[in-house]
Amino acid sequence: MTRIGLIRHGITDWNVEGRAQGQSDIPLNETGRLQALALAERLRNEPWDIIYSSDLSRAKETADIVAGFMGLTVLTDRRLREMYKGEMEGTTLTERIQKWGERWLDLAPGQEDDDSIISRGTSFISEAAETYRGKNILVISHGVLIGSTIQHLIPSVDTKVHIDNTSVTTITQRGSIWECELFNCSKHAGRIDKEVEEST
Repeated sequence: MTRIGLIRHGITDWNVEGRAQGQSDIPLNETGRLQALALAERLRNEPWDIIYSSDLSRAKETADIVAGFMGLTVLTDRRLREMYKGEMEGTTLTERIQKWGERWLDLAPGQEDDDSIISRGTSFISEAAETYRGKNILVISHGVLIGSTIQHLIPSVDTKVHIDNTSVTTITQRGSIWECELFNCSKHAGRIDKEVEEST
């Protein structure tokens, strides 16, 4: 049985501001680093064999923090990048509505289409499952990439919910069938929320 843990990166300033990040290379903020540390504490005693990350810094830094607790080396793959959002990258919701109206999601130019991001995600998952058959593989990536890939592999999972920063989703492969063991679990984040609340 091959097991893959799909994890969204820690939070960034652009997440807080509601800016579309896409493939813009925005780093973690301090809260994001605390989230990654809490995630690492959660995962450190679990039997993960390999860790992969998107090459964008918010994912790579999250992965580096987790890997440091496990004694693993992070491997990167560009296929794990977030959806490219074209001209909307860097904009807030208010700015998007001002530029393209209420149908901004359909009208903003240059966006990567759904088929492209699904192809990237499933290509990586298929290759990793074949290369590391029987292993436990951690993958640090991005919300849209994770949601789109899981929806394609396991249509019964409701991926329309917001995927939380540093949340853990685990899928397993038995034969040619993928199953979802855990979805969007961020139980480790409670301590961070409390620390941030106490510091403000």
